[in-house]
Amino acid sequence: MKKILIIDDEEKIRTLLSRIIGLEGFDVQQAGDCKTGLNKLEREDFDVILCDVKLPDGNGVELTKKIKDKFPLVEIILLTAYGNIPDGVQAIKNGAFDYITKGDDNNKILPLLHRAVEKVDLAKRVVQLEKRLNDRHSFENIIGKSKILLQTIDLARKVAKTDTTVLLTGETGTGKEVFAQAIHQESNRNKQNFVAINCSAFSKDLLESEMFGHKAGAFTGATKDQKGLFEEAHNGTIFLDEIGEMAIELQAKLLRVLETGEFIKVGENKPTKVNVRIITATNRELEKEIQQGNFREDLFYRIAIFQIKLPPLRERVIDIELLAKCFINSFALKTNHKIVHISDDFIEALKQHSWKGNIRELKNVIERSVILTDNEALNVDSLPLDLQQFIDKNTSSNQKKHSSTFDLSIAEKIHIHKVLNYTNGNKTETAKLLNIALTTLYRKLEEYKI
Repeated sequence: MKKILIIDDEEKIRTLLSRIIGLEGFDVQQAGDCKTGLNKLEREDFDVILCDVKLPDGNGVELTKKIKDKFPLVEIILLTAYGNIPDGVQAIKNGAFDYITKGDDNNKILPLLHRAVEKVDLAKRVVQLEKRLNDRHSFENIIGKSKILLQTIDLARKVAKTDTTVLLTGETGTGKEVFAQAIHQESNRNKQNFVAINCSAFSKDLLESEMFGHKAGAFTGATKDQKGLFEEAHNGTIFLDEIGEMAIELQAKLLRVLETGEFIKVGENKPTKVNVRIITATNRELEKEIQQGNFREDLFYRIAIFQIKLPPLRERVIDIELLAKCFINSFALKTNHKIVHISDDFIEALKQHSWKGNIRELKNVIERSVILTDNEALNVDSLPLDLQQFIDKNTSSNQKKHSSTFDLSIAEKIHIHKVLNYTNGNKTETAKLLNIALTTLYRKLEEYKI
């Protein structure tokens, strides 16, 4: 039930309005002055306020500003016995929904009230959607409890509050864009745009136009002026994914943006000024790219002020089950496929896979598994055929999977997996606990394709 507050020093008017509005199905409360009205607002949530302009301890026009500053979603309809244009203009400037004259405009009150309630409902839905969107891109939405992931999140949180340029490194599919969005969401720029572009998806000329925009006639097909993504991200954040793929000539133009905050659109002579935070990402080793002449050293030092390396999934095995169950729930809902049981063998098989495609590969495998299963359970047989063949190949060549328990190499592989899980993927610590040299551990990881 929508709640309405009437603030008026005339008791007869409050009572009459309460009766009329109450018959419309609203929960109505009353206050005789500014102080009482503000006290009620502090204790309860109201949707709309009907407020007199002349009150014993204040002015309704001024009260409107105080209420809107503290309770921005509340709508206020001001009532006055003697309307005048200056008060009406100031009331609207202060955030009033409307300003009407008592007596003459009584027939307008109920329609106005319903429109004000509709506006409040819409504003509340927008707030809820924004909150859901913010939650979706927050650090809390990054799934995992492994030590190495939590350390990575901690680093990202620390740099998020600054305007420092960030370079995210790591293998394909480790969630670099997810981290970039979370950094933006926890920054001072989170009310502004987050713009992402994959530098490997465009040719040099197209990428330049996409990033910086162009003037009409700058090239064939450029029929009108177009803003670039840097302009779209003004006061916000731009995420340049796969920056290692950017052409060397374009790197010089990006360097200028980093140094001066200016760029020149394609086909234009004058510079455009922007204020953006730049987050970049790559799966390449940029130091090697510099040695090979593919990447500018001066640009590297500008984008790599704060580097964060995202761990591959094989180094955070403990997180595989959490991620898998999250994806299972998501795809079961998406495909309207009820899943009531997930076998231990299914989860263990996922943990034994090397996941060269990382989280992205895991997500794809789970989606296929949910689609392929004919019942409400997921087991090893639900996995895609290529993953089943991988498991078969790495369990035993001459025996069935259940007899592989007696194979020494399989027992060793399982034991290494357990210790890696225990250390959250820390290979140095794993080697110490296994009482073997680190080089030996790496050899066995390669041998068993862990």
